[in-house]
Amino acid sequence: MMRENFVACALGLCSMALAGCTSQPAAPSSVPGSAATAAATDSRAGGPGIAGGVYVTSQGMCYDTFVATDPLPMKGKFQLLDAVNGSTEYGPGDPGYRGGRWWVDVNANGMQDEGDKFFLCPLLPPGRPAPSGSC
Repeated sequence: MMRENFVACALGLCSMALAGCTSQPAAPSSVPGSAATAAATDSRAGGPGIAGGVYVTSQGMCYDTFVATDPLPMKGKFQLLDAVNGSTEYGPGDPGYRGGRWWVDVNANGMQDEGDKFFLCPLLPPGRPAPSGSC
């Protein structure tokens, strides 16, 4: 079910309302899709608050997250987030982790540019093992 939500969001078929900011993330199993995926596909600006999870492939771990800032200006370093399955290569403690500064290659050209989505969803330790490869 969660994989279907990611695919629907990645295709722009779902639109999740980004409501008021929350300081307490919900468990990924209690929300449809991931916060990062929702932010990646929602066209509205300035809507922090959705909670979810991101799978870190290099660690085999899931981390809770929430949308802190959406959108971010395209300045500074960002980390690629796969919006189809809500995964990324690096997480907390890894040298390549950018503190939750994500970009999604919306126009699928393999480059960070103005056609892409940039936002902030920090990963909240501790992560938890995810042997299935998804949150």
